[in-house]
Amino acid sequence: MSKATSFAVAAAHLFDGLTLHANAAVLVDRSTIVAVLPRADLPVDITIHDLPGNSWICPGFIDLQVNGGADLLFNDHPTPDAISAIAAAHRKFGTTSFLPTLISDTPAKMNAALEAVQASIDAQPSVLGIHLEGPFLSPAKAGIHDPRAIRLPSPEDERILCLPRKGKILMTLAPEEMPRGFVARLARAGIHLSLGHSMATYAQTKEAVAEGVTGFTHLFNAMRPLASREPGPIAAALESGDVWYGLIVDGAHVDPAMLRLALRGAGHPMLVTDAMPPVGGHRRAFMLGGREITVRSGRCMDSEGTLAGAVLDMATAVRNCVKLLGVPLTQALRFASAHPARFIGLGHALGRFAPGYRADIVAFEPSTLDVLATWVAGARCEGSIAI
Repeated sequence: MSKATSFAVAAAHLFDGLTLHANAAVLVDRSTIVAVLPRADLPVDITIHDLPGNSWICPGFIDLQVNGGADLLFNDHPTPDAISAIAAAHRKFGTTSFLPTLISDTPAKMNAALEAVQASIDAQPSVLGIHLEGPFLSPAKAGIHDPRAIRLPSPEDERILCLPRKGKILMTLAPEEMPRGFVARLARAGIHLSLGHSMATYAQTKEAVAEGVTGFTHLFNAMRPLASREPGPIAAALESGDVWYGLIVDGAHVDPAMLRLALRGAGHPMLVTDAMPPVGGHRRAFMLGGREITVRSGRCMDSEGTLAGAVLDMATAVRNCVKLLGVPLTQALRFASAHPARFIGLGHALGRFAPGYRADIVAFEPSTLDVLATWVAGARCEGSIAI
């Protein structure tokens, strides 16, 4: 380890993704974590960033559903510059890596989004890949998606999706609407598949999981509801020990009692924001599919009251997880980092402080979850406090 390229971040409390340490530090060389050790054991000849007071540090948050931020909607601006601006907006709230998310749109827009993400991955370590939320959804569960954009996949769609690419592809789809074999072929191509905007029955969901679906997009929302005679995808998710489900913990999308039920399931919860342009921005209204969406009472809604994503950031999602659901802070932090990393196959590199992991770090004040500083791949981000 070179003294010229190494540094440490120290705090009163360090959560490494598994264990909470007191008066500890994470030692970094360039972009990589070297060790977690007591503050007193740090080398004396390296730069040490000491966090003030009762601060915590933990692995950076990973958000797998980011529609926008900084007053930009990815659908309207599928460019590297927009991705960079959205990333910067979310870093203020502790999100060190994410998947830009494209809501159901045209084939041309999908291609533009894929190309923009490919162009961003090398220059922006925060960008892990792309989340395609649609357009292969159930028209009966379109939610805020434009029904005109929802369609069945074509052979050309499948060819494009299965091309070799840098980064990850997460695709939300309605498996009951898909041609036979389509789900299994995408899974074999390495695409991470998540059920969402779906009217799948319990039996259809179990079949989709057997074919390669491993995720559930914003569990409870825009899917067949849990019922006594047709338990649908929610029951299948909660009883399966090898699936992951995203939860929007904003107090609006799902009642806290239902979210607490999800935490008792056999699957693995993940926090997602479903963030829209107002997160990290200044405007309280934006257009989506020709409809004006406004922020009212902390909710993004159209004129008819339909929810349209969320005005939620990851730090607030963690705080809500603790305050609304009664989850220990350390567990909420796992839901925001280690769990999403494992879901998309990056649990060996992200979501923990351990030797060889990428140095993505967030420092925060524990009572408010106010973010004090962030580091992405060892680089300290603009907006961090002076320490």
